[in-house]
Amino acid sequence: MGFRDVIVFISSNRTETREAHQNDQLKTRYYKGSKEKVMEAVEHLIKKNGFHVKRAELERGEIIGQQQKGTKQLIIATVITVRPFKTAVDFSISTDSLLPTDFGKSKKQVISFYEQLDKTLTFIGTGIGDELL
Repeated sequence: MGFRDVIVFISSNRTETREAHQNDQLKTRYYKGSKEKVMEAVEHLIKKNGFHVKRAELERGEIIGQQQKGTKQLIIATVITVRPFKTAVDFSISTDSLLPTDFGKSKKQVISFYEQLDKTLTFIGTGIGDELL
């Protein structure tokens, strides 16, 4: 972890995944399956981890969940089909805290969500969007 990463870690209460993230664990992940199947798996995962699903929109590929117990958190999961039966999943988790940091809780949660999805769905790869387009 470089100096910049330490500063971001200390001063952040949210974690977001993306295609070209510096941290390999936080890169967009791709799974084999239809958008509907992956959306269903992600929604089940969110509920299983104590979040209440506020909205799930299949057309937009977006699931929004909120955790009320303990530390309040908001999760937004984005599911996009890039090719038939090749679907990308991204997460954004924000923690509502009086402090300017969540001490890495949101990062650990995103990594845990991906690990759980890897067991449920067929994992294809991370950050491979350019290869699939």
